[in-house]
Amino acid sequence: MNKIVAGVDIGGTNTVIGLVTREGNCIAETSFPTQESSDFETFTDKIASQALNLIEQQKGNLNLLGVGIGAPNGSYITGQIIDAANLRWKGTLNLCSSIEQSLKVPTLLTNDANAAALGEMLFGDAKGMKNFVFVTLGTGLGSGIVVDGKLMVGHTGFAGELGHTNVKPWGRECTCGKRGCLETYVSASGLRRTVFKLLSLSNEPSALRNFTYDAISAKIIADLAQKGDRIAINAFENTGATLGMKLADIVAVFNPEAIFLFGGLSKAGNLIFEPTKRHMDKNLLPVFRNTVNVIPSGLENKNAAVLGAAALIWKTLPK
Repeated sequence: MNKIVAGVDIGGTNTVIGLVTREGNCIAETSFPTQESSDFETFTDKIASQALNLIEQQKGNLNLLGVGIGAPNGSYITGQIIDAANLRWKGTLNLCSSIEQSLKVPTLLTNDANAAALGEMLFGDAKGMKNFVFVTLGTGLGSGIVVDGKLMVGHTGFAGELGHTNVKPWGRECTCGKRGCLETYVSASGLRRTVFKLLSLSNEPSALRNFTYDAISAKIIADLAQKGDRIAINAFENTGATLGMKLADIVAVFNPEAIFLFGGLSKAGNLIFEPTKRHMDKNLLPVFRNTVNVIPSGLENKNAAVLGAAALIWKTLPK
């Protein structure tokens, strides 16, 4: 029988399930709207049934070894989702025990950024690395930290929330309820907020003035920056400066070999990488200079969330 693991990515909009081999090949994939189930039990039943349907559709001898899940506010320690802001079900949700009861296989859970970090370690460019940081730059900012070859999960399973560390006291309001979180400055949504602040402070001509806040995107800002729009260029400079200074702090605490950037904002290339590296280097302690690389994820063109979730299980199994 061919051995496979189900990797599940629970997002605020869609839940994606993939069947992943030990080599990191996703041989089949399906998805369904996350919020369509009125109660959480129906949702977990659908994950289990969709995984089984996916296996049956392959018409081969597949042996399901386990289920790995990446989800917002997912605890590796307890197997529960706790008060996830972008899910309709609130409180403490017993996800792993429900899936295990349905599928009778080991089930592990962590947040999506932690899962992606494991995917980078098993299937991406962090193979062989013992110490690295994985940062996802999407609508928000997530991160996973690997120390001495192990994912750092912390006492309650929620370690690595870099996006909700403070970069400006009493700064921008965050969806988490705090103010001044890194995520509010360094993310696709943070970049938009920076653009509109710069527009309000300057009379400089910019094509960005033709867009409403809801119509603008990180890609539009990046495209205009490539064409020389000064407001767009300055927005990336400010974003990279904030990220670079925070990464210098992370280097001082964890001394990683590499920092991987992943997600929509990272696709802006040197627009975000160059100022991030420059400001990180400027703020590093001398002992850490020239010891850490800031590089794109090796999973950029793959379903990192599904591969990372599957890696939760594959990492526990003997080779």
